[in-house]
Amino acid sequence: MSVVLETHLLSKSFGAVNAVSDLSIALNQSSITAILGGNGAGKTTTLSMLLGLLLPTSGQIEIFGKDFISDRYPALSRMNFSSPYVDLPQRLTVRENLLVYAKLYGLRQPGVSVDKMLKTFQLEEFSERRLRKLSAGQKTRVSLAKALINKPELLLLDEPTASLDPETAGWVRKLLQDYQEEEGATILLASHDMKEVEQLCQKVILLRKGELVEKGSPSELLTKYDRQTMEDVFLDVSKGPSQ
Repeated sequence: MSVVLETHLLSKSFGAVNAVSDLSIALNQSSITAILGGNGAGKTTTLSMLLGLLLPTSGQIEIFGKDFISDRYPALSRMNFSSPYVDLPQRLTVRENLLVYAKLYGLRQPGVSVDKMLKTFQLEEFSERRLRKLSAGQKTRVSLAKALINKPELLLLDEPTASLDPETAGWVRKLLQDYQEEEGATILLASHDMKEVEQLCQKVILLRKGELVEKGSPSELLTKYDRQTMEDVFLDVSKGPSQ
């Protein structure tokens, strides 16, 4: 199985603070991987570097077998992301937002693609509403629709079910799982929902203070730590070794 994304000794410092230190990971094609950690663990910084929003202090990033740091644009057309913490243009309607991104990605039939995403994410009744008038959960669905509009081969998701009610969160997880299986996509997601991680992910990467401290499948980690849930594993790893 080919490797879609790989980092080697990836580091990012902000002055004297090491946000990410010597991170080496590899994501296989057609897989879903969770990147976990408490506040300040380095998740957001890592995702920002993988999107080309932050330049690493040192280390390497390869995406689709090419150096991403020196030339990120060819890879970006095959990627997308969603985050509830990154606002889309609030003055545009839902349809206008999706149409802007469909055109940015050079889709041949942008209107058709937008209509499909509106239907997929049950946004049709809100399509002419400005984003600033939407609830937090509705905005999350718009962000996810934007993230899938170009059928990305690599999808980076930050809290993909944030602000969603349990029923909507359930069908969004099923939609992401089906998309990954049908398109052979590779997904990296950051989530605080450990049940979501257990349900969706084949592999888990755990960070603490910017360093990789654990990795493996959910079942492997449950066995290693002799725990019943990933929530308990997460708490054990986040606390660090006992003094």
